[in-house]
Amino acid sequence: MKWSEFTATAPHMGTLATEAFTDEHLATLGTLRANGWPRVSPCEVYFVDGEMLLGMMPESAKALDLRRDPRITVVNGQEQRIPKRGDVKLYGTAREIMRDRQELRDRFADAQEAVINWRPTDPFHLFAVDILSASYISFGEGKRYLRWSAERGEEELPHPEG
Repeated sequence: MKWSEFTATAPHMGTLATEAFTDEHLATLGTLRANGWPRVSPCEVYFVDGEMLLGMMPESAKALDLRRDPRITVVNGQEQRIPKRGDVKLYGTAREIMRDRQELRDRFADAQEAVINWRPTDPFHLFAVDILSASYISFGEGKRYLRWSAERGEEELPHPEG
């Protein structure tokens, strides 16, 4: 399910996740190497045209992982032991946005340039994340524990801290 559909069906988690990723534009990605071992990599996140987009350098290991096996985990960037925007975990698949969708690729480049004053130029890999399930947890004041799947929808669960 593309990002706009996820945020429509999981409005609380979608808002919290959007805020977390937009705050840093940074994520940690989990992909699978050819030998089956996990790979963990940093990546920037941008939301364009209802899609969660991840840009990658040409022929980067994480991009080649996703071309071979599209399963992906995306976690918002963490700077603090207790993250100020909570801990968002997304599980799904990555769908490559090819050059036949150049308008979307250009809007991604515009979004990235607006934030970091640098514009990717072709060739680069661009992937949209399709969400299969998600979780969110925050600690401290206002702590929350949410999860979402297409089967169960958005659920607020008892927090592990009580």
